[in-house]
Amino acid sequence: MNTTTLSALPASAQAAAPAPRRSLKALPVLLGFAVLALLPLGLSGFYVELTMKIMILALFALSLELLVGQTGLVCFGHAGFFGIGAYVAALLTPQAGGASLWWLLPASMGAAGLYALAVGALSLRTKGVYFIMITLAFAQMAYFVAHDTPLGGGSDGIYLYFKPEVKLGDFQLLDLDTGHTYYYFVLGCLAATFALLALLLRSRFGRALAGIKANEQRMRAAGFATYPYKLAAFVLSASLAGLAGFLYALKDGFVNPEILSWHHSGAVLLMIILGGLGHLRGALLGALAFTLLQELYQSEAIFGAFAKHWQLSLGLTIIAFVALLPHGLVGLFNRKEAQ
Repeated sequence: MNTTTLSALPASAQAAAPAPRRSLKALPVLLGFAVLALLPLGLSGFYVELTMKIMILALFALSLELLVGQTGLVCFGHAGFFGIGAYVAALLTPQAGGASLWWLLPASMGAAGLYALAVGALSLRTKGVYFIMITLAFAQMAYFVAHDTPLGGGSDGIYLYFKPEVKLGDFQLLDLDTGHTYYYFVLGCLAATFALLALLLRSRFGRALAGIKANEQRMRAAGFATYPYKLAAFVLSASLAGLAGFLYALKDGFVNPEILSWHHSGAVLLMIILGGLGHLRGALLGALAFTLLQELYQSEAIFGAFAKHWQLSLGLTIIAFVALLPHGLVGLFNRKEAQ
């Protein structure tokens, strides 16, 4: 992409250039990761598990943010890639011991990416509601493969008894079953994903995605091939969703078809809407808020018998958030920075 082509990008794409306040915007994120690093030192087992769940869902939300918030592609089948990553981790782990992380992790991400390559090659030729429905259809196909065939263990799912081994030759670098090692492994994956996407969106590739989101027809009129960029973003997004599924499978030691279902795709879409579309920080905030609200409304100690209707309470709360905060939770921070 030459200078002339970049100058033809819409203003929103060119806004991806370095801003004077970028370091100030990065400070809350750095503080947040610092707090996450210190949390296991003062929290009990339940809260450590809950924090890991939030971090994994935050990574999942980041993967969808790349598509929806940065490229303008609303995918309603993202749970399919998440579930593929989880199932590959479970299926390839031996019953007698842990597999090697060096090939199990790339296999999980690669399987999700390969499926996305096939799905994206077809679905990206459509737009709008047709794209949404095709991605949903492919995700449901993956769901029924896991639910209705012996490969995925049916509705009972598959157990994963051993976390992968991290060795260099005969020397064990990490024992993911010891102490809080796995917690910090998940935190490292989340931080690395956030950093990767932040750098990517500030690159020429990221500026191209911003231009596609703002006005794809104008990009094409400028002689820009948009399809390969959308396909690359789709595959990368799915691979990161596969990473989140891999971490989820290792955390719980169990996978079932529900993680591939459409309502899981809807939940992660709500996370990035709740946090604020178009911002990586919004994906983190949305995953945090969504999970904490879910835990709150499911608490029988607070809501008693009404806790079994937590979906209703959560839905009404999200509607209120969207109505009162059209730019999501991240809009609160952007408003303060603008003052």
